Amino acid sequence: MLEQIEGSRAVAKTVARCRPEVVCAYPISPQTHIIEAIGALVRSGELARCEFINVESEFAAMSVAIGASAAGARAYTATASQGLLFMIEAVYNAAGLGLPVVMTLANRAVGAPINIWNDHSDAMAVRDAGWVQLFAETNQEAADLHVQAFRLAEELSVPVMVCMDGFVLTHAFEQVDVPEQDLVDAFLPPYEPRQVLDPADPVSIGAMVGPEAFEEVRYLAHVRQLAVLEQIPVVAAEFERTFGRRSGGLVSSYRAEDAEVVVVALGSVLGTIKDTVDERREQGERIGVVGITSFRPFPREAVRQVLSAARQVVVIEKAFSIGFGGVLATDVAMALQGLPPEVVSVVAGLGGRPITTVSLRRVLQAAVNDRLPPLTFLDLDEDLVRHELERMAATRRSGPTAENLLRDLGVPSGHIG
Repeated sequence: MLEQIEGSRAVAKTVARCRPEVVCAYPISPQTHIIEAIGALVRSGELARCEFINVESEFAAMSVAIGASAAGARAYTATASQGLLFMIEAVYNAAGLGLPVVMTLANRAVGAPINIWNDHSDAMAVRDAGWVQLFAETNQEAADLHVQAFRLAEELSVPVMVCMDGFVLTHAFEQVDVPEQDLVDAFLPPYEPRQVLDPADPVSIGAMVGPEAFEEVRYLAHVRQLAVLEQIPVVAAEFERTFGRRSGGLVSSYRAEDAEVVVVALGSVLGTIKDTVDERREQGERIGVVGITSFRPFPREAVRQVLSAARQVVVIEKAFSIGFGGVLATDVAMALQGLPPEVVSVVAGLGGRPITTVSLRRVLQAAVNDRLPPLTFLDLDEDLVRHELERMAATRRSGPTAENLLRDLGVPSGHIG
């Protein structure tokens, strides 16, 4: 049933209908509303037979989720930004142990300097941890991906992270068809763990592994990810048959069939990009859009197929590898090895900076005219950067960069908004 609902609460209601047995809760913006709402559902009895555990840190949240999953319970948690980094050892452990924990990551910038707004630097920090990473474009997709996430996680015994843009999606109110309980029950079978701690059949989970077998353990984790790659389209197709709407999958394509220039991105920015592309199409420019839903495992063959006919691929990404450049663009370029398209990276939206249609128009015009360099920082204040570089060259004790920039802009340190 359609509801006008906040994204966080739509996700909370959907997760509750997946019947988790253990929910580990520690608040950090912008995911707090999700676990708050789940807690209210547990307290009211709407989510029955679920242990809602208030832990003392994000590291504890993932540790409890690991223990619960190893004991045979369907486990869920949520986090963002610094919280994800605080639990990073346990994040790697969940994947290394092959435990099907599901987690919502409300994407937010990683400090320092502290920043509470949206970008994708938190997800990129753990892209190699062994988790499946699914990116939602809309709140409807965010809700739907959680149902699919539990199915994928438990069928293949891998942890799954559903990434939704912090504030942009989590705090946005819009119409969402929250999955009905009977349909979720039909789609998601009761959890039957592939491995479980059982006193009647004792095993060790998480044993020490030396050089004689560690490479093989890692290789088998890679094999499981490849199996996920095959299952994501299957699960998405079954979801469509059950719920009557298309959601998830490996990639999405918009007006890209005959496009000479194709824009590639993750998450909610795809909506703004599509609006801009519609404008450029009216001007006769052959531009299309491809959204990556499954960032890990990366759908190399699907990306290669949908982009092979393009002349240029412009990757808009809300994170980058400092000292190198675009992260997503690197993956796309590897997928297109041996094919004609030129891949360029446009870093945008860092720390929540708006990505506007005005700025995207400039990028697309430059792309059409083959004037985009390999790496572009969208709307970078070059005067502000030059002033700071000159200050650093003039004196060794130039001071902290972040505070210097705020002072130059006339913004009080610590100001929000």
